[in-house]
Amino acid sequence: MSNYNWTFSSVGGAARIKITSGADIAHLGELDRKLWTVLSCPVNGLEFDQKTLNLLDTDGDGKIRVDEVIATAQWLTGCLKDPNALLKGEGEIPFSSFNEENENGAKLLASAKQILSNLKLEKDSICLDDTADNTKIFAETKFNGDGIITPASAGEDEKLAALITSITECIGKAADRSGADGVTADHIEAFYTAAADFKAWKDSAGKDAFPYGDNTAAALDACNALKDKIADYFMRCKLISFDEAVSDAVDVSAEKIGAISGENLSLRADEIATYPLARPTAAQVLPLGKGINPAWQGAFDTLKALVLDVDFPKAESIDEAQWNAVLAKFGPYCAWMEAKKGAEVEGLGLEAVEAILKEDHKADLLALVEQDKALEEEALSIEAVDKLLRLYKNFYPFLNNYVVFSDFYSLDPARKAIFQAGRLYIDQRSTDLCIRVADMGKHADMAGLSGMFILYCACHSKKLGKNMDIAAVLTNGDVDDLRVGRNAVFYDRDGVDWDATVTKIVENPISVRQAFWAPYKKVGRWISDKINKSAAEKDSKSLADLTATADNATNAPAGAKPAAPKSAFDIAKFAGIFAAIGMAVAYLSTALVSIAKGVAALSFWKILLIIAALMLVISGPSMFIAWRKLKKRDLGPMLNANGWAINASSFVSTKFGSHLTSLAKFPRLKAVDPAERRKGRIRAFLWTLLVLLLLAFAGLWFFTDKVDFLKKKKAQTEQVEPAPEAVAEEVPIAAEPEAPAAEETGE
Repeated sequence: MSNYNWTFSSVGGAARIKITSGADIAHLGELDRKLWTVLSCPVNGLEFDQKTLNLLDTDGDGKIRVDEVIATAQWLTGCLKDPNALLKGEGEIPFSSFNEENENGAKLLASAKQILSNLKLEKDSICLDDTADNTKIFAETKFNGDGIITPASAGEDEKLAALITSITECIGKAADRSGADGVTADHIEAFYTAAADFKAWKDSAGKDAFPYGDNTAAALDACNALKDKIADYFMRCKLISFDEAVSDAVDVSAEKIGAISGENLSLRADEIATYPLARPTAAQVLPLGKGINPAWQGAFDTLKALVLDVDFPKAESIDEAQWNAVLAKFGPYCAWMEAKKGAEVEGLGLEAVEAILKEDHKADLLALVEQDKALEEEALSIEAVDKLLRLYKNFYPFLNNYVVFSDFYSLDPARKAIFQAGRLYIDQRSTDLCIRVADMGKHADMAGLSGMFILYCACHSKKLGKNMDIAAVLTNGDVDDLRVGRNAVFYDRDGVDWDATVTKIVENPISVRQAFWAPYKKVGRWISDKINKSAAEKDSKSLADLTATADNATNAPAGAKPAAPKSAFDIAKFAGIFAAIGMAVAYLSTALVSIAKGVAALSFWKILLIIAALMLVISGPSMFIAWRKLKKRDLGPMLNANGWAINASSFVSTKFGSHLTSLAKFPRLKAVDPAERRKGRIRAFLWTLLVLLLLAFAGLWFFTDKVDFLKKKKAQTEQVEPAPEAVAEEVPIAAEPEAPAAEETGE
């Protein structure tokens, strides 16, 4: 367990260490592997200095692993007096910054001074521009430690310089650090071996090997050119000798020539060449004068001049035995040619090869190679200076993309992660989370686990003449108009534009707001598809009926009576259907009236609550699923699909996602056209009127509901407890006695 005091922070939903000093870099070897964000990353396909990545990949396996990063950190911090300078990311190192107490630091300082001396520069610091061109550094040096010597390495010895040039022309060449073509010890050994073999082979040739002297090779070529054709000729002669009845069959027929006689026969040379070399006869001899197929006359004349006139100077013809004897004379020559060695130096000629072997400067050349190799350590140190300068500038930014993902999670637009390839513009938005894809099939299978909405695009740059595939992640906005085949424009990190076409879409939620409307959009699309399908079916049926009617009218026999038109409407047939439709309409009307009465009995606020509840029931599951997926949206699977070994979660929250994908923002536009302004005022008036009507309706609903509520309450009270006035009126009426008559009282 390390006792080093690391500093931690929360980055991308995970706790990660912070690298804030050179001491942090020096102690990376003590950091628990479980705390590294990345365990390995690919060397290729990243937006980073390629030479630096290759330097970090010390074993050359195409992956940069933790052990390689640790070893680089220890080597780099040991070469410098103040490792904190690594955080500056500068491309120039003062000589005072080299740690001379460290063995590597002292060697690097000496090599840095040697570089400036070779470049004839006088200063007390070295930069990347000074080490960028090895050819320039070693341009005026005869020896540079790479084990390759050039003509310049021979100095004033012109013979050695010429010999080095001959070796490069015959055996091969190697690129020297100075940029010139040179040779290695292996080239020198191979050259002298080939020269000795070539001379020995030449000396092994006897007199029998050249039956035609210096023309033997040309004579053999002439024989080989006609060997098959002459063999064919003698076989045709043998068939005629066997049975004269086949003479017409094996000879060229007049009809065959007559078939093409009307054409330009010079253009039919290939066909004429298929005819026999000469007219076959039972005599089985080949004429040496006239009678040769004109398509073969040129080749035959060459054969006659080089071979036949030599062996048969006055003969008018030869038989098959004589021809076979001619071919047999080439046996020793062919055997000698098959044993040929040292062909690499044949171009120099035997005389030059013999002179080179006689002078024997092989030891002198090998001595020059050893003299060059003596400076190997110094030359390698010069390359190490370039390594130091590149790591001095780029190692800290690399750690920010390897140990932590601070560049990716930074809100600074100038800082981008090394896996961010550029920016894609599509559908009035741009996304900065674009990753190069090497294997589309493998990437899509694994990247789907990221929970992100991914557009796979095929990109082509006319300027660069290159193609590449990218995976672009959308983290904001709507996706209704995105589909396979849509075109876009991609800008790489160098600002070069690429034509992009969407080839595949991995769908995942982008926002909870989008998930809220998703069910309604799906239903709308379903209804639209059904309507379109129904309309298409009816259109097809109408077209088929119209076509059938036209065909019947066209194909009807003359005088035939037209078919009786079908009844457009049969009451007896459709009476039941109409009755059923009437019952359904009545039932539906009754249901709607019941629903309307029920709604009318509810208050305005209750209706709003019911609508909100219904919308929550419909959209709630979609929103909940989207919320869960957005919480788990992770960059790791996308990078793993590209060859990374991600060791920690790298979540992309909704808030951070809005930073990665930028939507178009339009200013409020004020119309200049009077007609447009008038329309705008009318629209504003109508919207205002609509809002006022809704408010009035809501107020009327509330007031009516309140009045109805008071009336109902009053009615209920009157039914339970009658009013006192009503009781007072009922008592006198029930107990009223009869009044005495006025006549009886005498009044």
